[in-house]
Parts: sequence; structure tokens; C-alpha cells
Amino acid sequence: MYRGLLRSILFALAPGAAHALALGALGPVEHLASLRALVRAMVSPPRDERIQVRVMGLQFPSPLGLAAGFDKNARRARALSALGFGHLELGTVTALPQRANPSPNLFRLPADRALVNRLGFPNDGAERVAARLGGIRSAMTIPVGVSIGKSRAVPADDLAGVISDYSASLERVSGVADFVVVNVSSPNTVGLRGLQAREHALELLGTLQQRAPTVRILVKIAPDLSDADLDELLAVVEETRASGVVATNTTVSREGLETEGRRVHAIGAGGLSGPPLRARAVQVVERARARLGRQAVIIGVGGIERAEHVVALMRAGANLVQMYTGFIYEGPGAPARIARELVQMIESAGARDLAELVRA
Repeated sequence: MYRGLLRSILFALAPGAAHALALGALGPVEHLASLRALVRAMVSPPRDERIQVRVMGLQFPSPLGLAAGFDKNARRARALSALGFGHLELGTVTALPQRANPSPNLFRLPADRALVNRLGFPNDGAERVAARLGGIRSAMTIPVGVSIGKSRAVPADDLAGVISDYSASLERVSGVADFVVVNVSSPNTVGLRGLQAREHALELLGTLQQRAPTVRILVKIAPDLSDADLDELLAVVEETRASGVVATNTTVSREGLETEGRRVHAIGAGGLSGPPLRARAVQVVERARARLGRQAVIIGVGGIERAEHVVALMRAGANLVQMYTGFIYEGPGAPARIARELVQMIESAGARDLAELVRA
């Protein structure tokens, strides 16, 4: 149903308007427990232990989660959990509330089933988002992570200020999040990706780990790093004893797109997400697993639309995966459908569970 009329209606709207409409439509599900139960019964398959994943001391009913960016302010977490996701990553939030970058800042590339965004972490601020999430935590039945980023008002070259800014966000969200993702890789905040350089990353992550030694901290990394720079950042992750990485963020590359070049050029700057990122995400996950070993947690992100994509990232070394752009193109039934597909793949392969399927 979604891939027909409903998606056509939403895609006739500007992307930002469509997103606001989708969040509005989830409002009744968010606020009525009986409606959430009905949606869960109608949409989500019964939990199947064969696709469960246990990492970081947490139980994930499915390896597929929702990536940061869809619910930046934790306004629809309960509704989204009812759709069949195995976890949610909310945010990205910043210590200081801030508006989006100037519009237009979100674009669809239907020929590539991709998105380009240059939103720049619009959010209500870490304190308000943490309070909102804290008020609903008891109703959440899946693990919830929160992504934190740098406030736009803090200059990227003021490392002490940057660390203080991230620390403030970490302090506010750590009590309500099962894990925290440190986003140093969005291309839409000036100077942010410079924080992936070894000397900056080491001081930032080292400080955050010292201030919150019991918090599960992961680092979100860019797909555009050279192999040498990626290895240096992974060495910092290992050295600071962070829990792991989220691989990857959006890309600034425009190579290999089906969309007409003039259209791509007219859109301009921003992070590209969706299927064009899939192959690079697999490469980065493979390299991260080889460098970090089996103990680190790796969440793979990039172009997830079907169960085969989930398995491919897990075979590359991911413990968990996330989708965002695929959720936009495939609709609210996607997480439950992918969960069913994973069970079917397990049964077709004669495997006992997802772990055995991935090893095959």
C-alpha cells in the first residue's frame, strides 16, 4: 500500500513537509498505548529468538534499528518501536538548541532511491530531549540510543569548547539512553569532520570516556575517510576503549549516481544517503572489524532496504544495522517485513539462527 498511493502523495510534497506529516501521523500511536498495541499486533511479527542479538549487555529483538535523523527530538519513540525496529537511535542532539540550516535543506533522488540533506542538527537541545525521553523510558521495549553532536555556536577550532559542549550533551542524555553515539562525521556542521583527526578525536573521546566510564559510547564515522585516516580513527576508538563505531554517516561523494548530473549539481552540498552508500559501508565495516577485533560493537548503516542487505553488512562484521533512507522509500512496514525476511532466510538455509546464517 505504501509503495503505491501513499508514497506518491508524500513524494508529491517537499521532503521536509512530508517528514513533518509522517511524524504527525505517528502522533496518535505515540500517545495511545492501546493504539500502539494494535499497530504492533497488525504490523510487527511475533518476536523470534532466532533473529535476536545480544551485545553491549543489551538484548535486541532484531538486528535492524532506525538510524539517527528521523526522530531528532524523541517525539515518536514509542510509535516507532511499535513498527518492529530492534532499536532506535534518536537525535542528533546538541547541548544548545538550534534551528536547521537554511531551506531548502533536504532533497530526494528517486532514481537512486537516495536522499541528500544539509539539515545541520536541528533539535530542541539535549536537556529538553533527555527530559522527554526520560518521561517515556518505562514504555520502551527495545534499546534506545541517542546521538550527540557539536552545537553550531561553538567554533570547531576551539577544542576545549567543543569538548565541553559534547560533555554537556553526554551528561544530559547518558541517564536515559542505553548507548550514546558521538557524531563527529556529519558533513553539515562546519569543521565537524576535522574532529575525526587523531589528535582531536583522542582528546575528545578520551575525555568523554573519563567523564562517563560506565556509558556505552560509540563513534559515528564518515565513509569518506581514506583508509589511512580511518585506521588512525579506529586506533583512537581502541585506545580510548569506546564501545565501538557506527559505520557510516552520509557521504559527500556523488560518484555513480543515476540522477541527472544537472539535478545533482543544482542540489549542491549535503550528505548523500541510501543505496549509493551501500558498498562503501560494507568496506568500512570490514575494515573496522579487522582493526577492532571481535569485542567491539559495530553498527552498519548504508542502503538497507531488504534482509539481504542486513546479512551482507553482518557478514562484513556488523553486530547490528540501521536504516533511514530505506525507511523513507519503503515505508512504515519495512522493519517488520525485513524481520520476516530474515526468518525466512534462516529457514531456507537450514540454519538455527541469524548468527549461523551469517557464518554460512
